[in-house]
Amino acid sequence: MNRRFLTLATAAVAAAALTACTAGDRSAPALGSQPKPSGSAAAALPAATIELWHGFSADSEVKAFEDAVAGFRKKFPQITVKLTKGVQDDQITQAVRGGTAPDVAASFTTDNVAQWCRSGVFQDLTPVIEQDGVDLSVLPAAARSYTEFEGRRCTLPMLADAYGLYYNKALMKGEQPPKTLSELTALAKKLTVRDADGNIEVAGFIPSFQYYENSPSHLGPMVGAKWYNEDGTSAIGSDPAWKKLLTWQKELVDWYGHDKLDRFRKGLGDEWGAEHPFHEGKVAMAVDGEWRNAMIANNAADLDYGTAPIPVADDRPELYGSGFTAGTVIGVPKGAKHPQHAWELVKHLTTDTGSLVTLSNALRNVPTTKAAMDSPDLKKDANFQTFLDIFNHPKTSTLPPNVNSVFNQEAFTAFLVEWEKGAVKDLDAGLAGVDKRINDKHKLSGG
Repeated sequence: MNRRFLTLATAAVAAAALTACTAGDRSAPALGSQPKPSGSAAAALPAATIELWHGFSADSEVKAFEDAVAGFRKKFPQITVKLTKGVQDDQITQAVRGGTAPDVAASFTTDNVAQWCRSGVFQDLTPVIEQDGVDLSVLPAAARSYTEFEGRRCTLPMLADAYGLYYNKALMKGEQPPKTLSELTALAKKLTVRDADGNIEVAGFIPSFQYYENSPSHLGPMVGAKWYNEDGTSAIGSDPAWKKLLTWQKELVDWYGHDKLDRFRKGLGDEWGAEHPFHEGKVAMAVDGEWRNAMIANNAADLDYGTAPIPVADDRPELYGSGFTAGTVIGVPKGAKHPQHAWELVKHLTTDTGSLVTLSNALRNVPTTKAAMDSPDLKKDANFQTFLDIFNHPKTSTLPPNVNSVFNQEAFTAFLVEWEKGAVKDLDAGLAGVDKRINDKHKLSGG
């Protein structure tokens, strides 16, 4: 048994101990029951069949994943990889708890990484990363951040999303994309078109937190807002950046008129359909992810548009060029039957330039390594390059991992709905209330 396999097997045992109360009766396989490679080279791995679960479901997405795995099969012809599509996070967790975990699992969201790392649902990859000399510095700091928790790097980034500003060039009429919040406000008002009764026909920019990608995590980087203090408690009420963002946002909502803006928003097309309001020229500027480029190409090929970084607070010019990022993560669940084989596949899909470029070209997400972003085989134009630059910007941020991530985001968003419709009279008190909800949950979960 070579040293690399021993390390992963040990990680599996540690994970079993961490999740003894929740992961069912099955423990990590005994070391003696595992294959014993004849040499230390990865190519000497014995023949095996491993399972990979992922969330992709559309035919084109599934094919892209198959194409990326094809490169691994060439490296390791003795390893058969069975792919299962359309798998969600709760299915992964339940499979681990029920003792039927796949060897490798990928997730679209980073929301569960903290819980997976803490509980041991996913194995800590740190030992094998270090042993194999995987250089994590090829990943931006934000991507390194959202794949680990409490010192356990239980996932690696495979593809990323970056968020920027899309603008309709025809509606802009020669105006340049705004770089500051004050410029965004002025241009949003200038580009808005109303009918005789004041109803919105074209919105320059929709400031509602209920509009598609306008979540607080995506807009918070405009002002450099912080979610948590070092002890894991909420910083939403104490960080003045949030108050700055919300004050700016509410003033623009009030300029539109909340009811008129809400009625306009609710009458818009589906975010994921061909009748998206940006495609149809009903919204001049919008915050969205890099994938919108592919959707425009498929559904509104004649649209003349551009992309730029999100505008930032007037007093934070150093933030311009950055934004929010998160993305697809992949790892080795507890109970994987072939952990060494699984690690080789994870390593291939997250570090092999050809595989990352294949996935990016097909799915139009951002590849996560510098080599893949710089590859001449990567399909990119000016509009896609914007998001590569945002992802790679040193001040680009992400939502810090937290075991209560979903709850915390929902608690804040629920408050923001009340805030923008005018039901909150004291912003400071309201934000303190959000802090209390998050901190109470934090205490219950053990910090």
